[in-house]
Amino acid sequence: MANTGQSQIVHWVNNKPFDGSSGATAPVTNPATGEVTREVALANAEDARTVIEAAEAAFPAWRDTSLAKRTAIVFRFRELLNERKDELAAIITSEHGKVVSDALGEVTRGQEVVEFACGMPHLVKGGFTENASTEVDSFSVNPPLGVVGIISPFNFPAMVPMWFFPIAIAAGNTVVLKPSEKDPSAALWLAELWAEAGLPDGVFNVLQGDKLAVDELLAHEAVKAISFVGSTPIARYVYATGTANGKRVQALGGAKNHAVILPDADLDLAADAMVNAGFGSAGERCMAISAVVVVGRIADELVAKIAERARSVRTGDGTRSCDMGPLVTKAHRDKVASYVDAAERDGAAIVVDGRQVRADGGANGFWLGPTLLDNVTPDMSCYTDEIFGPVLSVVRVESYDEALRLINSNPYGNGTAIFTNDGGAARRFHNEVEVGMVGINVPIPVPMAYYSFGGWKSSLFGDTHAHGTEGVHFFTRGKVVTSRWLNPSHGGLNLGFPQTA
Repeated sequence: MANTGQSQIVHWVNNKPFDGSSGATAPVTNPATGEVTREVALANAEDARTVIEAAEAAFPAWRDTSLAKRTAIVFRFRELLNERKDELAAIITSEHGKVVSDALGEVTRGQEVVEFACGMPHLVKGGFTENASTEVDSFSVNPPLGVVGIISPFNFPAMVPMWFFPIAIAAGNTVVLKPSEKDPSAALWLAELWAEAGLPDGVFNVLQGDKLAVDELLAHEAVKAISFVGSTPIARYVYATGTANGKRVQALGGAKNHAVILPDADLDLAADAMVNAGFGSAGERCMAISAVVVVGRIADELVAKIAERARSVRTGDGTRSCDMGPLVTKAHRDKVASYVDAAERDGAAIVVDGRQVRADGGANGFWLGPTLLDNVTPDMSCYTDEIFGPVLSVVRVESYDEALRLINSNPYGNGTAIFTNDGGAARRFHNEVEVGMVGINVPIPVPMAYYSFGGWKSSLFGDTHAHGTEGVHFFTRGKVVTSRWLNPSHGGLNLGFPQTA
């Protein structure tokens, strides 16, 4: 599976590969070697319309397919995914670079949303009121929207799409997935799996491409909703453009996640957590901890503990049992390293310097090791910007109140965490902090599939989070029916506003 028998990574329409007509391509690299492994097709407007129109044509029949049949197909997809998830993890590692165990964890978390979607008959059921008025019944239903577009980022090529498409499909929508051109093969593997599970032609489609493909999804009138995950500037653009074209949009943006370490915290637990959350997947996670806010006298001890652990992290090829892989592209690696250069010029202390890493991988791999910066101040670019790499910045403060102000004044509000043994402090923190996902002694508080995933402030554009019941709400719309069947005799003319009786 996964390569569809072609040397070029192409689109997927009506349960088969679709070459498109543009002829334009982009290179796909193995980040551990720096080698170009394949080329991915970049759609033109005509290609995008072909994919969208296939989804549009498939919608009426899929909408009218019974919930029992839809659920059976989703459950079959879940079983196939569970049997073969090692294949998908290997594909992710080959194009993204994250270690295989991390890739497998990504697939498993996505699978949880598939399992949640298997409960769709309960999740979309409406209400019924008999005899709301004399011999008049009223009931509600939750029909699907139609064609929905999913625009996903490079950092989770399987999990992020699976936040959306299992719920969208189970609810009766048809899907066009636009994956990142940096690691596009996972989307095709998932498409093949849907076909094997019995999903009808046109219900799940893959549109490869760049901004041109995105813009066609945002403009095409057949597309009723857009789910997006990526940087805040692009999220803002997707939200503004999509809503201007009358679409429902959930656009999840960037992050600058803080972890507050109080003086009473278990410092070994906190140090482990900061390394795991800061350097896992080379820091290319929207839920990665980027800023460690240390309160009071414990700063020196905590920094030493984090540094000791960071130096023990083995960086290298994700297929070689390393702890951390490369960054996704050379350009991104160089951009992340530039933040370390700037921090050094600005006066931050470089406690662990990932620029000097000796990686267990190809000489031309996109390597940057774990980097720990101390004495970072809020005016430094390493603090203000979303770096999206293995760079952990320590900010020292004197009090809980100062730490809280730092987080609440930040333009991002995606995830945060507090480490403490004081239940009162933890409760106060989760009550007062202005962030969408909060961890208490948990560094990466990614919610389970039956809760919603999403941030506040500039980390989310739109009013609906991903998955959970909010995801069901996003991919359906309410309809209320008022019905009279008993004795529908003519009651004469009455131009007054209807009243219950």
